Amino acid sequence: MMTRNYETLYIVRPDVGEEQLEQTISQLRTFLEEQGATKLKVQNRGKRRFAYPIKKLREGYYILMTYTAPRAAIAPLERAMRLNENILRFMTIVLEEETDTEETEEENPVLARA
Repeated sequence: MMTRNYETLYIVRPDVGEEQLEQTISQLRTFLEEQGATKLKVQNRGKRRFAYPIKKLREGYYILMTYTAPRAAIAPLERAMRLNENILRFMTIVLEEETDTEETEEENPVLARA
């Protein structure tokens, strides 16, 4: 099964209580673990002000998750976030794989011709 490193940033409504914020974070964390995610790290970046209003709100809690998961886990995660009323926005990106910068000519035929 092909796994990749992902980073998901999502914004939670500012009017949720501390308990409900923790509940939202733990729900998504549990959901990812059920989907087969590993190396899961969650960072609460705190309440920040927006550059422009989102759904008539001016601030929100920024939560950053980094994890390794199979490709099939991303679509259900984003669907769950879309259906969660406490989440205003979210974005998932694929992190670059760590690659060797010192490739030899044998490994890369393009370098051999240069």
